[in-house]
Amino acid sequence: MMDAEKTRTSDWFRQLRDEIVTAFETLEDSHANDPFSDMTPGRFEVTETKRASDDGSDAGGGLMSVMRGGRVFEKVGVNVSTVYGTLGDAAQKAMAARGVPGMDSDPRFWASGISLVAHMQNPHAPAVHMNTRMFWTPGAWWFGGGSDLNPCIEYDADTAHFHATQKAHLDPHGDTLYPELKAWADEYFYIPHRHRARGVGGIFMDDRNTGDWEADFALTQDIGRAFLPAYLPLVEQRRTQEFTDADKDTQLVHRGLYAEYNLVYDRGTKFGLATGHDANAVLMSLPPLAKWV
Repeated sequence: MMDAEKTRTSDWFRQLRDEIVTAFETLEDSHANDPFSDMTPGRFEVTETKRASDDGSDAGGGLMSVMRGGRVFEKVGVNVSTVYGTLGDAAQKAMAARGVPGMDSDPRFWASGISLVAHMQNPHAPAVHMNTRMFWTPGAWWFGGGSDLNPCIEYDADTAHFHATQKAHLDPHGDTLYPELKAWADEYFYIPHRHRARGVGGIFMDDRNTGDWEADFALTQDIGRAFLPAYLPLVEQRRTQEFTDADKDTQLVHRGLYAEYNLVYDRGTKFGLATGHDANAVLMSLPPLAKWV
């Protein structure tokens, strides 16, 4: 049943959530004498989420932490959840199609993860996504996730820093891992109907099971540890830049791409809605404002 491993994993996601929430609220407090500094520093509103099985029994839940209308963050969510139960017919078929064994005979599952999406006040500061997770069924287990940068106004130096930080955290796990996960992100975070990527990439993996749970968990932790040093310096630099109405318009149009991707293609969004998790938590990733032209 891997009960000890499940506990360690869910505890790690909660610890990472706490570190990120603290770091983001510290950014809000330190934002002074700059655009939006006359506003009240943002704080996360924390809501406990619950999930119930079809028969009404407990099926897990989590914490939805959302900050809206901050000095630096227009909207940012940092959610953690641990859910379990029995997969429905559609989810069973989707898992079986991915090669997960035993779905027809024992469709129980357990899943835990952290999911983060940040949409910024200043259009020069990049939006970002990060997610890591563990999934278990009686016939298999695996890790997945990553992080990717989504600026509406691109800066080569920001992109280079984001990727270099992730590479530094992945290299101890194998020299080939960063290029593999970077290529996976480039493919995964692509919007086919727009014929373009939704951002400047990052790293991504899914179905990670080398047979060595400790090694795969350590890799997943380092993907999480890479996030703050990869992202915070970019926000600290860009949050003070002056911007124009045209810059803000560019941001709103770019957010439309983000919304389209998450609603049409994102696997986590589809799974969360299909398994009955709190819809507000699942759709936390959507921007507060967007524009289509």
